[in-house]
Amino acid sequence: MRAARLINLVLLLQARGTMTAAELAAELEVSERTVYRDVVALSAAGVPVYAEQGRVGGYRLVDGYRTRLTGLSRAEAEALFLAGLPGPAREMGMTEAAQTARLKILAALPPGLQEASERAGQRFHLDAPGWFQDPETPPVLAELTQAVWHDQELTITYQRHDEVSRTVSPYGLVLKNGVWYLVGKVGEDLRTYRVDRITGVAATGLTFVRETGFDLAGFWGERAVEFVRQMLREVVTIRLSPEGVRALRFVAETVALDEAIAGAGQPDPEGWVRTRLRVESLDVAYSYMLRLGPHVEVLEPAALRRRMREAVAQTADLYR
Repeated sequence: MRAARLINLVLLLQARGTMTAAELAAELEVSERTVYRDVVALSAAGVPVYAEQGRVGGYRLVDGYRTRLTGLSRAEAEALFLAGLPGPAREMGMTEAAQTARLKILAALPPGLQEASERAGQRFHLDAPGWFQDPETPPVLAELTQAVWHDQELTITYQRHDEVSRTVSPYGLVLKNGVWYLVGKVGEDLRTYRVDRITGVAATGLTFVRETGFDLAGFWGERAVEFVRQMLREVVTIRLSPEGVRALRFVAETVALDEAIAGAGQPDPEGWVRTRLRVESLDVAYSYMLRLGPHVEVLEPAALRRRMREAVAQTADLYR
């Protein structure tokens, strides 16, 4: 662990020039006292690092010195492809490998190009999760990540209406709107599981051979719409005002929204349209309808219409 930290310290100085003990401590996530000890150890090992005094001083390497410790390990090379996604890389337990790979690349670049990373970071940022949610990292994500990297067969416990167990060959992980999904092969079928519903993971001790030419992005593109449709098991019939039609996109799934808009009838004299909306459950439909307020009328099923009538009556009592 210390050897990796010493290497990172040298790479930081090589990439950025002069850095204070406080800046190095923040980057390496250690105390300043640890930085002082590491600098002494590097000097004793023959690395020409020295301290500059003064208001803009700090530690730096002798001009012209460049370390050759810039070869990427396999783990660092793999993590490099997630370097632009620091949040997901952290959730997958790959922060250290991604950071080390980034430093090695910066150290290998000529001085004129080392600012490219900083310039890009100042101008572009990917915020993967959707609005109005603060998703928690699924506890089993790091274990799944390692199994995906090393083609290790797993037995997973999955929460549906009840708890089931499956032996899965984990082909890949997908992050969609802040939610992680596992794509795995069960028998001869490729299936998709929400990672936050996986309650247990156990290695079988076996490895698997993945299908030649398997394309995770292509598979997800083909199956994503089908997967959402499978979740949307209920259908409700509603009337929407023009404002309700516009607001529907803020509550409904994209697949359901497209179908509802395409299947809407002709507007009545007041501009209201009748359509059918696919939802995950009637409880979910109830929350959707409450959010649309006076701009929606539930026509079917009767149970949901009764529930909305009760909600409207209770709301009217509150404001009477």
